[in-house]
Amino acid sequence: MNKNDILHHLAIIMDGNRRWAKQRGLSTLAGHQEGYNNFKKISDECYKMGIKILTVYAFSTENWKRSGAEISYLMNLFYEKLKEETEFFKENKIRLNVIGQTEKLPEKLKDLVYKVMKETKNNKGRILNLAVSYGGRTEIIEAVKKIIRAGISPEKINEENFDNYLYTVGQPDPDLVIRTSGEMRLSNFLIWQAAYSEIHFSSKLWPDFSVNDLKKAIEDFQNRHRRFGK
Repeated sequence: MNKNDILHHLAIIMDGNRRWAKQRGLSTLAGHQEGYNNFKKISDECYKMGIKILTVYAFSTENWKRSGAEISYLMNLFYEKLKEETEFFKENKIRLNVIGQTEKLPEKLKDLVYKVMKETKNNKGRILNLAVSYGGRTEIIEAVKKIIRAGISPEKINEENFDNYLYTVGQPDPDLVIRTSGEMRLSNFLIWQAAYSEIHFSSKLWPDFSVNDLKKAIEDFQNRHRRFGK
């Protein structure tokens, strides 16, 4: 791969906010705030580097099992930051695509999500896929249900048209998936789309994952030879 080439679609599992806070004697909520601050820094750098599609794992279907106080804080954080960033999306031609079971979100947040998605749907510069209330297995099951409702016969189903029923319809698969915090698994994230993605595991907790760490991960990716099973 040409080292001067930049990847087109980067996906990130932003893991480690709570452990970061615990190590510093801070509240879990402080860890999530710092996690957002780092997301803003890393995403801005991605746009500067020319990455066209950024997909980030912000809240999984399993995260609904957390305490009511933590969930409430996260939903309010999503709402406030999305409201703050709406003009930024418009000015920088970024299309917001919230992927996951959005119907489970609090009404106020859900209304804002749909509003911003509608207002940015024609933006051609960048795509931000924000995975909230997201699970890869759920996404596949939902795709199957859509196919059944569309009346498509089994013999006509293939990988190409299956893609049309996923949350990321019309987008290329991730070239690279980065996971922070030292965990070495996908944790139900983009399990269809990431079938042939390169994966980079970082021992850094998400709030500590720096722009320099991002550049090293991309450099590592650019030094790999992708064979796609050939």
